[in-house]
Amino acid sequence: MSKIINSKTVVFVTGAFVSNRGWQEWQTYFESKGYKTIAPAWPFKNGTAAELRNRQPNDTDLAALTLSELIDHYANIVKSFPEKPIVIGHSLGGLITQIIVNRGLTAAGVAIHPVPPQGVFPYEFSFLKAGWKSLGLFTSLKKTYLMSFKDWQYAFVNNMPLDEQQKAYDENTIPESKTVARGGLTSAAKVDFAKEHSPLLITSGSLDNIIPPHLNYRNFKKYKKNNSILEYKEFAGRNHFVVGQSTWKEDADYILEWLKK
Repeated sequence: MSKIINSKTVVFVTGAFVSNRGWQEWQTYFESKGYKTIAPAWPFKNGTAAELRNRQPNDTDLAALTLSELIDHYANIVKSFPEKPIVIGHSLGGLITQIIVNRGLTAAGVAIHPVPPQGVFPYEFSFLKAGWKSLGLFTSLKKTYLMSFKDWQYAFVNNMPLDEQQKAYDENTIPESKTVARGGLTSAAKVDFAKEHSPLLITSGSLDNIIPPHLNYRNFKKYKKNNSILEYKEFAGRNHFVVGQSTWKEDADYILEWLKK
């Protein structure tokens, strides 16, 4: 089965814990291939990583942000274009991509190492170890959560040289809304797996601790077979920092070829 994807507009959706500026190389690359791109920040996340870190503990607007509000923020951006765009999201942005695809708003969707929708239970120990602090259990939801460098090493940049881990942390890591993180456990994260949808690609990485490949594969298998195009691809040697890893261009090329195919 094939479907021609005519859209030349790409919306990149950022995940939790990191700045939207991590998409800059992807944007430049996709634009060199004839696409128009946008990588909008989350609400209350405009600024460099250093600026956003310096807003703590006064970033109470971000702390109060909900997952439903965040999804609607991106859905409204997607709906603002004259043509249905291609939506590419990473991690929590991958979940948002799946939901926006499910709403029928896209020409195609790519979910890179996505946080699983409701109903795909993440029982993996590494997921729980890497992500449980972001839920902020027994802490105030009025304060944001900033991942420590030690937790970043495990959750995002495992198997990378120490200097690259530190550089990635300094340039990307920002405070996060625990309210949004908890929203992933609610019906806000629901996808109708039986509904027909635009072409959807789900990717995973063999080294990802926070969203391990078998979790992504269960997400993929949850969809019911219908007339929709749905594909799954696992890349070897990718951790959760996949968008900024040295291999990012190989992943981008695979996605570009998939869109053309």
